[in-house]
Amino acid sequence: MLRWSLLFLIVAVIAGVFGFGGVAGTAADIARILFFVFLVLLVISAIVGAFRGRPPV
Repeated sequence: MLRWSLLFLIVAVIAGVFGFGGVAGTAADIARILFFVFLVLLVISAIVGAFRGRPPV
């Protein structure tokens, strides 16, 4: 999922450079949403891993 976030961020930067403001804004919003979803899943995974008692890999 982090790859998708980075991909949309790159698309937003490229679209911004070429002057496509609407596309750049939309791609940046999608990248931001995916990044926060990734962070939430990371925190949930860390909490579940802590409760299981297994050390992180």
